[in-house]
Formats: sequence, C-alpha cells, structure tokens
Amino acid sequence: MDQPDIRDRLLAHFSVPADDFNSRWSSLWDTGDFLPWDQGAPSPALADILQGRKDLIGDCVFVDGRRKRALVAGCGRGYDVLLLASFGYDAYGLDISEAAVKKCEGFASEHAAEYPARDAGVGAGKARFISGDFFTGDWEGKVDGGATFELIYDYTFLSALDPSMRPGWALRYTQLLSSATPSRLVCLEYPTHKNPAERGPPFALPPKIYFNHLTHPGCELPYDDNLSLLEDQVPPEKPKGALQRIAHWQPEKTHPIGMGTDWVSVWKHAESLSTFKGGGKNVQSYTFSEFHAGGGWFPPYAKFL
Repeated sequence: MDQPDIRDRLLAHFSVPADDFNSRWSSLWDTGDFLPWDQGAPSPALADILQGRKDLIGDCVFVDGRRKRALVAGCGRGYDVLLLASFGYDAYGLDISEAAVKKCEGFASEHAAEYPARDAGVGAGKARFISGDFFTGDWEGKVDGGATFELIYDYTFLSALDPSMRPGWALRYTQLLSSATPSRLVCLEYPTHKNPAERGPPFALPPKIYFNHLTHPGCELPYDDNLSLLEDQVPPEKPKGALQRIAHWQPEKTHPIGMGTDWVSVWKHAESLSTFKGGGKNVQSYTFSEFHAGGGWFPPYAKFL
C-alpha cells in the first residue's frame, strides 16, 4: 500500500470531508477493482499470538459456558475472522460496506476447508460477517449473546479512519471490550514508519498514537498542522476507563508490507470505569455492568483537520 501510484490514487479518492469516508470505502468495495489493503491471507502476527501468547489472551476459548466472542472491525475479506474461528472463537467481522460483507461470505463459503479447527477437542467457532457502522449500535443486535467481545483485533482499521475519529475509535473499544477476565484488545500497529505529513489513508500511526488515544479514550488530543501528535502536551492524567497496555513488541512474523516496522500492542480494561473526561465533559461514575448495559457514553469529539 506504500507504492506511489497506489498512494496517489487513495489520496485522490479520499479528498473529501471525514463524514464522507464511509461512503468512499463502500464505493471501493462496490467496484472491487482497487483493494490495495487486501493481503490475501490472515495476519501471521495474529496467528502467532493465538498459538503462542496464551499468557496474554488466556488459555481457554470458553467463558460462562459459551465460546468467547472475537471482533475484527473493518474486516476486509475476512481472513482474520476465519482464523479466529479456527482457534475456537465465535468470530465476527464488521464492515461498513454491504458489498464487503457479501465478499466475505462468499470467500468463507469457498475456502472453509482452508480454516479447519486448530484443536479437535475445542472445535471451531462460527464466523459471521455484519454490515454496520462501528461508531453506532446499529449492528449490535446481530451479535449472539450481546455485543461485547473477549478478544478484539485491530489492523489497518485505525489507519483507514480520518484522524478526527481517533477519540471515538478509542472510546468505542472501551465499550466493546468485555469486562470478563481476560479480555484483550490486540492492535497490529501499522503504518508506524510513515511521515504523518503525507496524509492518508493509510494515515501514519506511530505507536504513540495508539498509546495516547487508548489511555485517553474519548479525549481530544493535541496535534500539529502536520498531524504529528504533540505528546508532550498530552495530559498526564488518564481518565477512568482508560485501557492499559500490558505488552508491546515487534512481531517476528507479519505481512510483508509491515515487516520490520509493525508493532503489536495488547490492552486490557482498567479495573473500573468512572468519570470519563472527553469532549470537555465529565460524566457520572459507572460500574462495568452499568457501562456496558447502558451502551457506554459516547462524547462529542472535535475534528482537528
């Protein structure tokens, strides 16, 4: 996705207001002839985590008598959803484009034999694909058992979003990540090497972007005119409800496009959720159950482009 002609074409396609990004992504899936983010296979980094980092994500895919739920937002062709299902999760892929969801369903039907259960004793979970807007609840009723997830995987989704949406992206994950222990958000951080001034998508995402937004969910953070985060101006206080990073490393295996520059971060909930400070507002305290049952609080966040 870094080739100049691809980059120029993406920039031209997304030279629109942030509110129009969803329709622009949908139009690419509708035509289907320009999908430069499609890697053609599941993430090797995610596969290694599922296989070898059970110390981080837990050694059992069952909780409360059911399979754990996993979510991949902006799931593309659905490769990572199928991978998660093969490891025993009930995996959900979410995309704004109905055309993308249909392609996922077609690919899953044609290639199911390539994703057998990794453990015969555990069996495979289900893989389902849903069309909806990540930032609203319009799709949550299609998730069996409730729209919280014990494992969430984010790769290229944040880089596809206009930077003005980062506060909401972070806060939305605090709403969607289950309070069950252990529940984890796994981010494959990409592109970490890109100059922020080059714009996007994909937008530059050095690790400090993930760290500061996920530790300040819903909060407007300071950027300069070149979209570089002014980390020294980020408030040191972290609001209640901030996620906590518990691991950060460069993966030995990843897609070729990110080899040597990708990072993996793993996140968990803080111990309580109370008094979010986003969009200049304070909110009453919530327990985990109250927060999730009520859909959380989604504050307004300023656009700063």
